[in-house]
Amino acid sequence: MKIFYFTGTGNSLYVAKRIGAELYSIPQMIKEGRYEFEDEAIGFVFPCYGFGMAKLISDYIKKSKFKSDYFFAIMTYGGKSFSGLHNMEEIAAKSGIHFNYTNEILMVDNFLPAFKIEGEIKNKSSEEIEKKIVQVEKDIRARKNQLIRKGVASDVLSKYVRKIADNISKNFAYKQIKVNDSCNGCRVCERVCPVNNISVTKTPEFSHHCEACLSCIHHCPQNAMHLKSEKSKARFINPNIKLKEIIDANCQVK
Repeated sequence: MKIFYFTGTGNSLYVAKRIGAELYSIPQMIKEGRYEFEDEAIGFVFPCYGFGMAKLISDYIKKSKFKSDYFFAIMTYGGKSFSGLHNMEEIAAKSGIHFNYTNEILMVDNFLPAFKIEGEIKNKSSEEIEKKIVQVEKDIRARKNQLIRKGVASDVLSKYVRKIADNISKNFAYKQIKVNDSCNGCRVCERVCPVNNISVTKTPEFSHHCEACLSCIHHCPQNAMHLKSEKSKARFINPNIKLKEIIDANCQVK
């Protein structure tokens, strides 16, 4: 079994690891130019971005060829998921992927313009998260057939909001992130960026193809990076995932 994943601050990577399979980072597959895979089961684990999936995931799937008897998709989310999984189904169908199983897992949300991290950590039960992960793992091992459905109105809303999110995200870092004087040029932000949108000489400089994953902000050791509209100065990294794992998954620096 193979799992293809994308992660900003570790939630989706943690879920992928817990399910257990050969893990393939989508950013690294893009970097290596690997687009053809075959296995008896193939899955995708990704975070909900703008009621759908990040553009780099959809772009990768559109270019790829996957062959399997069983496909599954798991979406992690923190607020409202709407029809993010249906968005994945529509994109994947164009590449010949027809899912047997989809599910979603409510976890701590890292999107600082919308959520206070302190409240997210306090209000999201780690026991409930673990319980849902265990159930998802059992379902996949049993090759369960189940597709999440939210209705036509939700499908339309997700599709509409996703298009807006794609347009906003590409310049998100360039327009929204401020770097204060505590920055020491350590380059962690550059190394955790999944789309090579950051270059560091003395301080970070941002380009125009951001995915708004906020990995750079949450992983900054000096807490030197801030959004103009952030609701919290607190930061979140999944406690089960190490920085090296995020760098290995996302780093595009050659």
